[in-house]
Amino acid sequence: MLKIGVLGAGHLGKIHIKCIKEISDYELVGFTDPDDSNAVKVEKEFGIKRYLSLDELIDSVDVVDIVTPTVSHFECASTALRKFRHVFIEKPIVTTLEEARELIKIAGEANVKVQVGHVERFNPAFLAAEPFFNKPMFIETHRLAQFNPRGTDVPVILDLMIHDIDIILSVVNSNIHKISASGVAVVSDTPDIANARIEFDNGCVANLTASRISLKNMRKSRFFQRDAYISVDFLAKEVEVVRINDADKAGSALGFMIDLGPGKGKKQISFDKPEIKPLNAIRKELESFHLAITTNTAPPVTINDGYSALEVAHKIIEKINQSATNL
Repeated sequence: MLKIGVLGAGHLGKIHIKCIKEISDYELVGFTDPDDSNAVKVEKEFGIKRYLSLDELIDSVDVVDIVTPTVSHFECASTALRKFRHVFIEKPIVTTLEEARELIKIAGEANVKVQVGHVERFNPAFLAAEPFFNKPMFIETHRLAQFNPRGTDVPVILDLMIHDIDIILSVVNSNIHKISASGVAVVSDTPDIANARIEFDNGCVANLTASRISLKNMRKSRFFQRDAYISVDFLAKEVEVVRINDADKAGSALGFMIDLGPGKGKKQISFDKPEIKPLNAIRKELESFHLAITTNTAPPVTINDGYSALEVAHKIIEKINQSATNL
């Protein structure tokens, strides 16, 4: 059993604490949180010890779960890594690329496991869709949220869009050729709505939209590839796969034929809704980290994955800033 401590007991931190208490392979030793009033409530609600000292908690555990504001990620993670503790760190991994590179260096020297909390990798809808991906060539994502002051300390790219950046990088096996982007700050000091276009060397194009000032919530991605279209609704936990097959290979009753014209034959359009197996994505990623540690294998979302997503996010922010300067 691995001893684990949680740094940060805000909204997301409490969810992590609840999930960890449900995982028998972890022993939840305690937590830290700078808010005295909130800490008292967490101690009472979950029956766990609050540590006033970051170092004292880190010294008492094998694994550190960092769920603090992004600006403190580097300090918390580097402190834990220098004490040779395994680190689970919420996305985005840190604030700057310089911090991310330094953290990669420290983690390599410590020879411990680091996993980044890109939780949508564990969304049951995405897990159900994964087997159907086959070199998608156009991807469209919409991640829209109603306004919430929590998270506005960073641009919407680092707050919301980075989820879809990580998903796209995990699906498209190619280097990035070009990035263009635009965005605008509406209610905060950084962009609240943004659109980015990522072009890959293999020809794939991804169009991403993120907003935290919408009237409704939406988390949908659409993947277009040769002879297939895959729609993933991360919010509703639904997947739809539309395939185009030659008429002589048609095997699905749920479909219809289309005539392509003289000499071109017929195609069948078939529809498939893969079974979605219910699961708690945060609990699943924490379980996967335990497995990576105990089996000495790479975590599903590595520190380098976290760096790659952050790097693309910063390039998008840079493009938006350049567009604003040119106005």
